[in-house]
Amino acid sequence: MLRALFKSMRPRQWTKNLFVYAALVFDQQFFHLPAFLRTTAGFILFCLVSSAVYIFNDLADVESDRQHPVKKNRPIASGRLPTSAAWAAGIVLIVISLPLGYLLSPAFFAVLLVYFLLNLAYSKWLKHIAILDALVIAAGFVLRVHAGVTLITVERFSPWLYVLTTLFALYIGFGKRRSELALLMDGAGAHRRVLDGYTLPVLDQYITIVSGTTIVVYALYTFFAPNVPANHTMMLTIPFVIYGIFRYLYLIQVTHAVGAPEEVLLSDRPLQLTIVLWGLTVLAVFYLQ
Repeated sequence: MLRALFKSMRPRQWTKNLFVYAALVFDQQFFHLPAFLRTTAGFILFCLVSSAVYIFNDLADVESDRQHPVKKNRPIASGRLPTSAAWAAGIVLIVISLPLGYLLSPAFFAVLLVYFLLNLAYSKWLKHIAILDALVIAAGFVLRVHAGVTLITVERFSPWLYVLTTLFALYIGFGKRRSELALLMDGAGAHRRVLDGYTLPVLDQYITIVSGTTIVVYALYTFFAPNVPANHTMMLTIPFVIYGIFRYLYLIQVTHAVGAPEEVLLSDRPLQLTIVLWGLTVLAVFYLQ
């Protein structure tokens, strides 16, 4: 049962919480130990809260998950994790993480609380409303970035990154909906009600708009954001962003990769290599000047 509980906490999705480190990296404090330790503590607490959210979401969706070709194997839907144990685990995670978040920083606690309440609303109502469901997913990423801002004394962090995070998250969110719709096809609405509000052509248009805007905004950020080096070396990271966006689009449309974005990421070596090279280039640009 412990193994089933850990799987329900979805450790693969903890990669999303790495956005907490954005402020630390782009404010050039990555090698400042106190700031790094505070951000790491925030990352761990965000993982605990997000795990509670995933458990509560699975509890809310248990009946529909049992009819899904893939989600029926989730621990709660399959019966490997009793609902009573899942409820207890989710409550314990929240009771532990929120007070610790307040001790770390009252502002960080406020972000954690907003994230938790927003996701409860998402699990109950918002995920059934087309477009709004993707906007809520994007808001979750922005909250992660802002959580990192609350944990350190920010000097150079650029608001441009909030816009980029929103666009990137929308791209991922619409891509996820597209892969779900392509997998389930005619019976999609029976498994996830919000899919009745989408079609593949509409999602392809959304993805085209958001991906193109993301590339343009990122390119402008590398030149005009106040925190980037004046010699414009940040532009060296643009090719990695373009390739990463195109690669994910290739995976969901050509190879018909299914599953959550983090599962696609953890299974595709070229995408992983692109992210690593982008990250190393960013560190070199910001810290080796």
